[in-house]
Amino acid sequence: MLSYLVNNPAEERPIMNATDYRAPANGVENVFNRAVRWLTDRGVNLAGAQTLTVTGRVSGTPQRIPVNPLQIDGHEYLVSPRGNTQWSRNARAVPTAELRRGRRVRAVRLAEIAVDQRAPIIRTYLDKWGWEVGRLLPEGLGVDPTDDELARHIADLPVFEIHAA
Repeated sequence: MLSYLVNNPAEERPIMNATDYRAPANGVENVFNRAVRWLTDRGVNLAGAQTLTVTGRVSGTPQRIPVNPLQIDGHEYLVSPRGNTQWSRNARAVPTAELRRGRRVRAVRLAEIAVDQRAPIIRTYLDKWGWEVGRLLPEGLGVDPTDDELARHIADLPVFEIHAA
């Protein structure tokens, strides 16, 4: 952690508005997330879902959330369709994490992608998982956004590249 902060001072990291976050709308979404995480932890492949474990930036305790890693041209990414979520804030503070599906656990380091480089990644993510995450997107952003719609919301959707730890 310390070496990351020394090598990557905060002023080099993008600053996100803490209010750009869509919380789960109801208990059904929380139950769904827990079910997906439970199945993923037991090795069930649900459209590529894996469990991301990040360290809580305040509590220091592990936080687990189902995510959909995206492969593009030999690179792997995570997109936060809900916006500036707890896991994305935690990943900025402590970029080391774990990705798990069943017994397969990978130690990873997450590096946030600059806002001006996110558009093609978000488009590809929505092409693949828009059917699943469309209801989570910021208001005014659909699963097949125009260039203008995407430009208005691109800073609200954190994107991280996944690197081996």
